[in-house]
Amino acid sequence: MSILALGLNHKTAPVEIREKVTFGPDIIAGALRSLLENPAVNETVILSTCNRTEIYCILNEEDHEPLADWISRFHGLPSNRVMPYLYSHFGLDAVKHLLRVSCGLDSLVLGEPQILGQVKAAYQTATDTGTTGKLLYKLFQHAFSAAKQIRTDTNIGNSPVSVAFAAVSLAKQIFSDLSEQTALLIGAGETVELAARHLSQNGIGRIIVANRTVERAHQLAAQFEGYAIALTEISNHLAEADIVISSTASPLPVLGKGTVESALKERKHRPIFMVDIAVPRDIEPEVADLSDIYLYTVDDMDEVIQENMRSREEAAEQAEEIIEHYVDDYMGWLRSLDAVELIQDYRGFAEQLRDEVMQKALQQLAKGKTPEEAIRFIAHTLTNKLLHTPSTQMRQAGFNGQIELLEAANTLFQIKKTDNKT
Repeated sequence: MSILALGLNHKTAPVEIREKVTFGPDIIAGALRSLLENPAVNETVILSTCNRTEIYCILNEEDHEPLADWISRFHGLPSNRVMPYLYSHFGLDAVKHLLRVSCGLDSLVLGEPQILGQVKAAYQTATDTGTTGKLLYKLFQHAFSAAKQIRTDTNIGNSPVSVAFAAVSLAKQIFSDLSEQTALLIGAGETVELAARHLSQNGIGRIIVANRTVERAHQLAAQFEGYAIALTEISNHLAEADIVISSTASPLPVLGKGTVESALKERKHRPIFMVDIAVPRDIEPEVADLSDIYLYTVDDMDEVIQENMRSREEAAEQAEEIIEHYVDDYMGWLRSLDAVELIQDYRGFAEQLRDEVMQKALQQLAKGKTPEEAIRFIAHTLTNKLLHTPSTQMRQAGFNGQIELLEAANTLFQIKKTDNKT
């Protein structure tokens, strides 16, 4: 058995590659089942966000090439379009990678909290689909516990640093007074909600929320005294927006170049600041070619984010130490599984021996032996039978000069007592 973490992220692949290999809610269950059909895969979880697509597997063998090909095939892509961007981690490195991801130490924004919810959701989806087992259960529980302790014991989450925060920071640089501006937020998920909160805290004049489900848009907009619309109504309201922040799970763009051109004409070419956080992208890339449009993707956020993450770096060092503890604990538990079968066999042998000796003792009692004689028989016979083989092997080890085996036996049986005399 081996643990594999295979994938790509914002560090290894540009957005145009990441958006081609995402697993949306409508296909992820089928993808998980497809993965489990591979005879080398025993358990699996797929984590797919705007910044990463990763597969976590318990494998029968350390061969991830077929799984790398599977990612390409599943998305209908040539393998040479995906393979150069993939990374893989095995064993201890895979465990450490998942823990670092869950704690936000591998995120575009150091220490961002949203990723933990995404990891939990990915694990829950895999569990509901029936593709997880004992090993991944234990691993992901360790990841969740590590993340919780790091949030509690370090300051990594104290600074409001996220992609949404970076987007609002950029908006403040472009528009000195947000109280005069209108923001159109497309989507109603965690990232958009966070953006709405940051905008509100920075005095945004007006918020419009557009979402596929209008009821959800109303729920979010109501928190910030905003206005809710359906995605189909965007073209009617885009000209009102000075700031557009979009993050949906749509597989196709929700905002095209033609719609933006019409809005600019209506605005008499007053500029619009746009941030497309979604992967796949919500805003057609060609929109960036228009005059008076300032379009940023998640990859463009990096420089802004760097300015806001310095306060988290010291906390990240403390977090790494906590992660090491959880990695060691999980790997120790994993190694202990190797002894389970041996322990079960040894206990079975001892219990069978006990039953045999007990049966003979009962027969002796039936033939008139006293209880004391029967007890002495049990004690003597069990002692001899349990000690015979270990004694023979230790004697042979001494004869062969296998000192390490004798030391292991002493550790196992705790025979020698430490001399506490002073």
